[in-house]
Amino acid sequence: MKRELENTEEGKIHKVESLLNQYGTELKRIAYLYVRDHSLTEDILQEVFISCFKQMDYFREESSYKTWLIKITINKCKDALKRWSFRNIIYKDNLDSSLVETRTPEIDTLSKLEDIQLAKHILALPIKFREVIILFYYQDLSIGEISLLLDLKNNTIKTRLHRARTKLKESLERGGLNG
Repeated sequence: MKRELENTEEGKIHKVESLLNQYGTELKRIAYLYVRDHSLTEDILQEVFISCFKQMDYFREESSYKTWLIKITINKCKDALKRWSFRNIIYKDNLDSSLVETRTPEIDTLSKLEDIQLAKHILALPIKFREVIILFYYQDLSIGEISLLLDLKNNTIKTRLHRARTKLKESLERGGLNG
């Protein structure tokens, strides 16, 4: 009975709404960390859930919904970054700290400033390094899960993660923060 409801339009709408409520904030954060533009992030998030709705019947449950949605989000972000208009016209270096910062109000101002600085340094990394940092540290995905998401070998992910850490440490040391 439950499976029959999921196969109806109403069931799919309900499922997509549930997924949006459950993972929307995380996916929005991932998209923003990729494209660094708030309005483009909103557009990407809409595209992700439209794709989710259209492809719901083809989801094979070989991974979790979260992993599936992250993969769709990453692909939509990469598509956006490849567009000529994005590469040649749109560039924003301003960090929307409300998307990156998930601290509670109790944390002091100095800690918040350090978090914002760290996020700026992460955003300055090349995309191939930034994405592994985001997925490994912010999304708590394993090397194997990242490998599946990005369709790369485990050793490639390990190498990129190591190089990303090195570049981030150098950047933080130059910026006056302790790595």
